Amino acid sequence: MVSTLLTSMNHPDFAARAPSLHPIAAAAFLTCLSALSATPALASDADTPASEAAITLPAVHVTASPEGALGLSLPSTSGSRTGIATLDLPASLDHVNSDTWQERGDSRMADIIGRTVGMTPLSATSYNSLSFSTRGFTGTNSVGIAEDGVRLGVASSTTPYPANSWGYERVEVLRGPASIVYGSGTVGATANVVRKQPTRETVREVLLGAGSHGSAKLGLGMGGALSETLSYRVDAYGHYTNGEHDMSRASGGKLMSTLRWQPTAALRVELLADVSDEKPARYFGTPTLNGAIVPELLGRNFNTDDSTIRIKDKRVRARAQYQINDELSVSNELYHFKADRYWRNIEAYRYNPAAQTITRSDYIELTHDLEQAGNRLESKLKAGAHQLVVGWEVSRAKFGYASSGFDYSTTMPVNATYHGWDNTSAMIPRFTTAATTHDFYAEDAWTLSERWLLLAGIRRDLTDFNRNDLIGTGSFGKNLGGTAWRLGLTHKLNAQTSLYGQVSQGHDPVTNVLTLNLANRDYKLTTARQIEVGMKQQFGQGLGEWTAAAYRIEKKDIITRDPNNSLLSVQGGKQHSQGLELSTVLRLSPSWRLEGNYAFVDAKYDQLIEAGGADRSGNRPSNVARNTANLWTHYTTHSSIGRWQASLGARAVGSRFADNANTAVSGGYTVWDAALSWRPQPGSTYRLTVRNLGDKLYTYSAVSNARASQAYPGEGRRLDLTAEFTF
Repeated sequence: MVSTLLTSMNHPDFAARAPSLHPIAAAAFLTCLSALSATPALASDADTPASEAAITLPAVHVTASPEGALGLSLPSTSGSRTGIATLDLPASLDHVNSDTWQERGDSRMADIIGRTVGMTPLSATSYNSLSFSTRGFTGTNSVGIAEDGVRLGVASSTTPYPANSWGYERVEVLRGPASIVYGSGTVGATANVVRKQPTRETVREVLLGAGSHGSAKLGLGMGGALSETLSYRVDAYGHYTNGEHDMSRASGGKLMSTLRWQPTAALRVELLADVSDEKPARYFGTPTLNGAIVPELLGRNFNTDDSTIRIKDKRVRARAQYQINDELSVSNELYHFKADRYWRNIEAYRYNPAAQTITRSDYIELTHDLEQAGNRLESKLKAGAHQLVVGWEVSRAKFGYASSGFDYSTTMPVNATYHGWDNTSAMIPRFTTAATTHDFYAEDAWTLSERWLLLAGIRRDLTDFNRNDLIGTGSFGKNLGGTAWRLGLTHKLNAQTSLYGQVSQGHDPVTNVLTLNLANRDYKLTTARQIEVGMKQQFGQGLGEWTAAAYRIEKKDIITRDPNNSLLSVQGGKQHSQGLELSTVLRLSPSWRLEGNYAFVDAKYDQLIEAGGADRSGNRPSNVARNTANLWTHYTTHSSIGRWQASLGARAVGSRFADNANTAVSGGYTVWDAALSWRPQPGSTYRLTVRNLGDKLYTYSAVSNARASQAYPGEGRRLDLTAEFTF
């Protein structure tokens, strides 16, 4: 397995495409190799004396993980509903806990997920939306977001929740087709955000923060017992910033609450209620030329000064779990989500350097009224060597959409004053949609022997969709169906080292299901198949962990143009991706810890024709970087006045294209971050974080089309000071 990975890394084409990332990639890779070399050679069972086996066996039970660990010894709650350990899971799963992201000074969920292997955020740093690129696939139609395993319906590519990390204990990212666990729209990966749970012990947490651009934040968390059978958890959070660009002020807050009733060890009932209210920055990037940011326009905001964004969410859930006996348990989860969203912005810009003008288009004034209710009933059975899960989930999502006309544009001098909403089109209700989905799934983790585990699963999704066009004749109904499956095999070389392989199939919609229209009424779900092999290992008696994965994903039925009529959109396009991913956590000494990951992806369109008959076959999809890497090193020391920790990290992303024509190029970048924390006593931590130490100008994500050529620049240098208390 290792020789195969080394062969892939040493391929001439691979090396030629990764020069800008060699320092970080090499550090991550060499750390993984050092871990492997630290593993003693394995003797066969027949060659191992019984006395040695008796001595060795107790040491293989890892009861603690290193700080910042990959979570290999933890149950795989996000990768499989069977609950097997991540080390045994025949799939690639990343794990980041709250201690790790606090050490790094991260609080935006986009940053936390974006530091996991192979994940590149696409949404603006000033705008709280969760859109990513991974394994060659991009956007909310291919990379899903879930909270405690439940996904909210996506409308118009908008996934703004959860925006920040307060109230959550960890994030787990399942890479590759995840439809077997999460349903449609998860071919690239799914990030599952797990919230903090009620406890019997009293917990109090306070976060105070202030930083650059007039930013401030406050987080409060508390939990404990209310009686012999009742416990609770409440988290509140608020933030504010003036932003680093014109009109990029942002603010928001949320309240999360959980009440748990546990009258017996076998029965547990929970009620959850959350509300959030966000006013993100009204900044949609800066114009570019051939994909490059125009420095003299940086900092300007070409939106109207009376623009606004408002996002409100309400969430209620009820969960019950009953352990009937040692082998059988039943659980049920009932939920209701509601989101109200309003935008009024000018979002597309094109720069004419010769005339020194800006053409502004996409005058967008619209509302989203999204509501979703659902229920998931699940049963788990342990029968000998089998851990079986059978479930049925039903959900109904309703979406209402109102907007003004978008076909409006203005051309103004670069130095003009951009104020006043000058689109006179009235905002009117356009359509409503409703989608009722039934999901049936089953999984079986079959322990064939002490060294072999077979994981098999299948899921069938059935959606009944209806659209009611309020201003035209576009009303219609449609049924969508998709079948996902996974077959994986894990072989344990020993209790700390496993090899795995899997084949799986998932599916994505061609567009968000809730916004289907006449133009895409006849389309079915796209399908993708993946083959993946990998290795996972813990070593040094829990002092380190590392993983490696190699994969190939082939996706078909993407939207393309009819070869005989380029005006006609049809299904039949294809794309594929293949790559290698490495991640590691290594404690070099009691004082030094290293965390790193590296991903290489080769993604191409096998068949794609765009408007006008342009053939994009062989091109790389937009906003997909061949190379990404993350590296963190932490040094901890103790003195008479407390515990000190200094951290230095880097995030590297290779060059990308802003269009499928591969003509507009966004250059690659490496950005360094640093953090210094002081813990004078247990329960009190003071932390200074510096983001983008070198104040580097770089492109976070970009777009290039007929209406717009613009980019979201990454954040400049930013300082944050926080005080964290637990008592």
